[in-house]
Amino acid sequence: MSKPYQRISIAECNEPLVAIPDDIFKINPHPYMSLGAPYGDRSPFFVRQGVLEKLLKSQAYLQTICPNYQIAIFDAYRPIPVQQFMVDYSFAQLAKSKDLEVKNLTEEKKNSLMAEVMKFWAIPSHDPKMPPPHSTGAAIDVTLFDADLQEVDMGSPIDEISDRSEPNYFASFRNAQSVRFNRDRELLNQVMTYSGFRRHPNEWWHFSYGDQLWAWISDEKLAIYGGVI
Repeated sequence: MSKPYQRISIAECNEPLVAIPDDIFKINPHPYMSLGAPYGDRSPFFVRQGVLEKLLKSQAYLQTICPNYQIAIFDAYRPIPVQQFMVDYSFAQLAKSKDLEVKNLTEEKKNSLMAEVMKFWAIPSHDPKMPPPHSTGAAIDVTLFDADLQEVDMGSPIDEISDRSEPNYFASFRNAQSVRFNRDRELLNQVMTYSGFRRHPNEWWHFSYGDQLWAWISDEKLAIYGGVI
């Protein structure tokens, strides 16, 4: 199993992972840590130096066009064991949502459910040529919070395995709520792409710079960030 962007070669630039500073809002408690994901002594709130610079630029730009909103970090650096944990967890949750017992699934049904999961989750590969985006320090999952530190309703929660997660899902609806969801998703995309990030085709919340997915979307020949153990 592989994804098209994993064919992009990586020319590692050796930038360090750096902590996301306190002036960028972070969602706490961290959602995956709360589930027991195996971070060990690592923190999810780290990114590559160049990614942090672009994140700060996006945040500053947002303040100029919409001062009542701020970018909020849901997740950033993700070790491969955490990626595996979340793929397994998401698979189990998807089966549960369909009233299915994992232990009773046929091989065909397992494959069908896993295909749904992998539409949104990267393969937890240990191959240095195919690192999961979050394991590179290049990818961040973000949303918007308002001036009262309340999460802005974007129409679907982060990590939802459904069509509602697609960035343009609400674009064709004309009711006021859908128009608002689409407007805020477009605002988030606008401020993130302003500094060089690119959005995941299937996820309104996932943005990256410098990894294979970014290179594939941007039609770049090389990624500059590989996996960080």
